[in-house]
Amino acid sequence: MRKFVLIALALMLLMIPSVKAGTGTIRIDPMWPVMLESPATFEIWIEGGSTESNDPNILLVMTEACWDGLTADVVVSWSGGSVSFAKVDFASATGMGGVYVPPSGTTPGGRYEVSALKDHLDEGLSVPLSAGDTIYWVMSDFLGVDPLTGEKQTFTVTLSSTDPRMLVYALGKSDPAGDFDMKVPPTNPGFIVPELVPILLVLASFSAFAIYAITRRKVHLK
Repeated sequence: MRKFVLIALALMLLMIPSVKAGTGTIRIDPMWPVMLESPATFEIWIEGGSTESNDPNILLVMTEACWDGLTADVVVSWSGGSVSFAKVDFASATGMGGVYVPPSGTTPGGRYEVSALKDHLDEGLSVPLSAGDTIYWVMSDFLGVDPLTGEKQTFTVTLSSTDPRMLVYALGKSDPAGDFDMKVPPTNPGFIVPELVPILLVLASFSAFAIYAITRRKVHLK
């Protein structure tokens, strides 16, 4: 019995380093549900697990209305470089369950289900996106040759659209020769560029409340 316990403890100790050296998670800050205006600057790093993520790629996902309304290239820039995406660079994706972005070149855990992307893209919309709605995405390497590590790096995304609504994600590889198997968790996309109208409505509501509060205070003082 004692021998069995010692063997079990030895196996447990052997397992601990492998857990600590496992695949980490790519993080982007600020993250959803924060909505930012363009251009927006982000921090990106690896949290836990492995110490770096090779071949970092930026993944941008937008609604069809946002894609239709593009008035200039979408630009992702960082210290020492940048990458631009024209409207024709974006690919379309339609459907819900079982449809993924990107559709290939990843492990099952290194991709995003279209239904999850739509759930985030339609945040705050009066009519949620359905299976028949199309979303558009583009993906490319960024941050130069530097791998992602626990040290935070910054990058800026510039989006020019008459109907801006876009998510920012990132993917990477624990093995440089393997498939993409590291990503930003689907529950934490980088950001959503808000529509202008809701912002104006919020500002209008705030202004009305401020005016009401000031008026009420003046009446009270009298």
